[in-house]
Amino acid sequence: MNEFTKQPSRAVSDRTCFAIVNGRLVLPDRIVEDRALVVEDGRIAAIAAPAELDPAMMRFDAGGRLVTPGLIDIHIHGALSHTFNEPTHIAFATITRLLAQHGVTSLLATTATDALENLTAVLACARTWMQAPADGQHAQIVGVHVEGPYFHPAQAGAQNPAYLRTPDDGSAAQLLDYADVIRIFTFAPEMPGALALTHTLRGHGIVAAAGHSTAQEKHILPCIDAGLSHCIHLWSAQSTTVREGPWRRPGLLEVSLTDKRLTGEIIADGKHLPPTLMKLAYHCLGPDRLCIVSDATSGAGLPEGSRFFMAGAEYEVADGVGMTLDRTSFAGSTTLLDRMLAVVVEEVGAPIVEAVRMATLTPARVVGVADRKGSLEMGKDADIAFFDPGFRPWRTLFGGRWVDEFVSEK
Repeated sequence: MNEFTKQPSRAVSDRTCFAIVNGRLVLPDRIVEDRALVVEDGRIAAIAAPAELDPAMMRFDAGGRLVTPGLIDIHIHGALSHTFNEPTHIAFATITRLLAQHGVTSLLATTATDALENLTAVLACARTWMQAPADGQHAQIVGVHVEGPYFHPAQAGAQNPAYLRTPDDGSAAQLLDYADVIRIFTFAPEMPGALALTHTLRGHGIVAAAGHSTAQEKHILPCIDAGLSHCIHLWSAQSTTVREGPWRRPGLLEVSLTDKRLTGEIIADGKHLPPTLMKLAYHCLGPDRLCIVSDATSGAGLPEGSRFFMAGAEYEVADGVGMTLDRTSFAGSTTLLDRMLAVVVEEVGAPIVEAVRMATLTPARVVGVADRKGSLEMGKDADIAFFDPGFRPWRTLFGGRWVDEFVSEK
């Protein structure tokens, strides 16, 4: 039943204090079914037994659904034919609106390798967007993930090779004029100037991340010692073991899976990685170091066969995933984070609590917003998602306000 139990009128949803009852609350370490979640002035005020609630308090019946923290996607490029490489209000609004309807309440607007002047324009647009008050109908951009342009050409993947650069060419200073909005900056550790860039990023409080790389362990460890702490989309555009004569040299993949100083990501769309590799990442990193990310591009939300663009390059939605036109590489996913939770539970075998943590609290910790987001705990923002079985999104609360649209059937 989709209504407040005391009064089903639309006006009720604008009240600043109410309780969510009859839900399966996904806490960081367990699921509870006998507690109410109290929301007041946009924050979680309490988790209490229903009998302890003020009888006059407005109540919202979750209908036995799964109630989770709002999902947090720290690696997403776009949706519905728009990307965050477009420094426009309509692009940012279209993407964040769709995400809110799918239970994603916070994200990092992720750029792809592009002309430097466009990347700085995107960062300026993100700064302006983040300064505007949220209206409750769009997922919140909590920062920018700069993915590129400092990648190795051999591991460019779907990144446009025409705009690749090296960290020592002086261009990083222009990007770091927007250090206040950058949360993650991804680069290849073997590129000239990568070690110095790592030091600079950590000095700004930015997460230094590795990706799109041919690096060997000898390139990576100095960067980790300097503060590199995250690796993006494991197995995707990531170096692995090579032989030099009789010697086996570990690559970025092996370091990602074994160095406990690192957090990592998997694109859990069931396309980028087979279940065995997702299970390997899950067993090596665990739910407190592994994040589920969508890496969704502008093809997300488009039908099979649709063409889409990113940083001037054209791609296609094929077999439920983004593809380069020559079919030699994936071009990001076309799946949003809610559907990936179902994959992680059904194909990887992760418990619901841990799957949810990998899409909420763990990414919140990686990007430094866990003090206010990522879990159903007292004092945190009332960013809350409601799911039908199979992680089909039903309704979303952002900052205690309801996102209007229903995604699944009432």
